[in-house]
Amino acid sequence: MAKLYSPDSKTRKEIPMKLKGKKICIPVAHEFEDIELLYPLLRLSEEGAHIVIAAYQGGSSPRPYMGKSKPITGRFGTPIPPVPMVEGRRYEVKDALTIKAEDFDAIVIPGGFCPDILRREPYILNFVRQMDAAGKPIAAICHGPWLTISAGVVKGRRLTSFFAIKDDLVNAGALWEDSVVVVDRNLITSRCPDDLPQFCLAVIDALAKEAQAEAASVKK
Repeated sequence: MAKLYSPDSKTRKEIPMKLKGKKICIPVAHEFEDIELLYPLLRLSEEGAHIVIAAYQGGSSPRPYMGKSKPITGRFGTPIPPVPMVEGRRYEVKDALTIKAEDFDAIVIPGGFCPDILRREPYILNFVRQMDAAGKPIAAICHGPWLTISAGVVKGRRLTSFFAIKDDLVNAGALWEDSVVVVDRNLITSRCPDDLPQFCLAVIDALAKEAQAEAASVKK
């Protein structure tokens, strides 16, 4: 198992990386919830996962900016690519219309207004459906479940979300719960930024179990 080292050079404690070799997609469009991108990016990459930020420029006709399309930014101004983190270390940015489900182990959907833009793109909806059909973890927080609704993967399944879209989920046939994190097979959902620690732990747990199962099958 790959290992990281603590910054304390005296103790040099070895820290196992649970997600080494795993590839996670985080799709974003204009007005994503900044912390719901940045926290999973840092926490999951800390465990060794390779993060791909899938950027989507389409949707709600972003206002022109210096004669060009407005750069994708979060509700509080975080740009894509996020600074000051250097692309190529913890993450890379790809066009959302080029991503393929077979290349990823999980998808993490941040909230904000961006899920309402992402859900309008058939290519992205099909990506989510393919991830679900393959049983790969689909994690969505806050308004993120909007995308899972439009992808048609929530009917009869337990989910949570920001309370404002409870009715949307119920009307789509989901079984809504007011819980910090809800896991129903490969669907992982949480309500708001305050739930991010438990949300990320659930994602790590799901992928770590997959890794353990894969390792066990190789030994056989």
